[in-house]
Amino acid sequence: MTRWLDDDEMAFWRAYTVAAGRLNAAIDADLRSESGLTLDDYEVLVHLSEAPDRRVRMSELAERVVQSRSRLTQRIDRMVTRGLVERQQCPDDRRGTFAVLTDEGMTALEAAAPGHVASVRRHLLDHLDVTQIRAGADLFGTLLD
Repeated sequence: MTRWLDDDEMAFWRAYTVAAGRLNAAIDADLRSESGLTLDDYEVLVHLSEAPDRRVRMSELAERVVQSRSRLTQRIDRMVTRGLVERQQCPDDRRGTFAVLTDEGMTALEAAAPGHVASVRRHLLDHLDVTQIRAGADLFGTLLD
């Protein structure tokens, strides 16, 4: 038997889906206009910048950025062409490949970061008080667990 959403659950679900879509679109548009990076590009660069030796296996990176391996491969192809990322073979596994953040990619990330943070503040955080921010972090942390 289907457990249909009640009015509160439906209101929450619809607000979430519309807000998430609009937030991502607005932040993506800001990044594109200011740095030429997409939000997906930025996320890849952040994960690589935080990794030891600025490199992550492609399969692990796909999980981190919640993209299919084929979609990530296409994204990395475009980023390699732009000089932001390079590929390296895994020395202990011939089938494995690392995505590696280049110096040019790190420079692009560092240049884009202040505008990205300003965009996140403008479109999201500045509309919430500290209690709402903490509740949101708790809510999404629970879902991620």
